[in-house]
Amino acid sequence: MSSPNNPNDPDSLSLSPSGSASGGKPDFSNVQGHSDTVPGGSGGGGGSGKPDFSNVQSHTDTVAGGSGGGGAGGQTYTVQKGDTLSHIAQHHYGKASKWHAIFEANRDQLDNPDLIQPGQVLKLPADV
Repeated sequence: MSSPNNPNDPDSLSLSPSGSASGGKPDFSNVQGHSDTVPGGSGGGGGSGKPDFSNVQSHTDTVAGGSGGGGAGGQTYTVQKGDTLSHIAQHHYGKASKWHAIFEANRDQLDNPDLIQPGQVLKLPADV
């Protein structure tokens, strides 16, 4: 037979007070509460139950004249005197024929691939 108040035997456990020094009242002095809150949340439990990520910010660094091809955001390159799109593509992608990708990524500032100017900052797409 099992001993009284054996935690491995649910039938031996009792919910009645043990008659400790607290005068027969349950002792809840070691109970701890914890609540997670989301700053700016709706509070009161009346929200949609979904986390609010509206204040999350993104940040991307670019390195001018880097070795190219890294990261989803691509990189930038500052045009130097004597540069051509083919030359830039050869340096950054290993193939001069990739100049088309640089031209297309910079259509907002380039109308003619042969007319790039020193000091222009070109976007170098990562996915070529």
